[in-house]
Amino acid sequence: MANTKSITDKVERKKVKRTARKAAPAKAKRTTPRGENKAKVKKLSRGQSKR
Repeated sequence: MANTKSITDKVERKKVKRTARKAAPAKAKRTTPRGENKAKVKKLSRGQSKR
């Protein structure tokens, strides 16, 4: 991404960022599913309640 710290005008900054984003190479496809690294939640027991 382009360094836009020196640009004070909001509209101008957006233009510069947008052109930089378009010029950047496309990201590679994901190799693993998106939620793969999330902590997995154990399923609770089914049926009758314990207490």
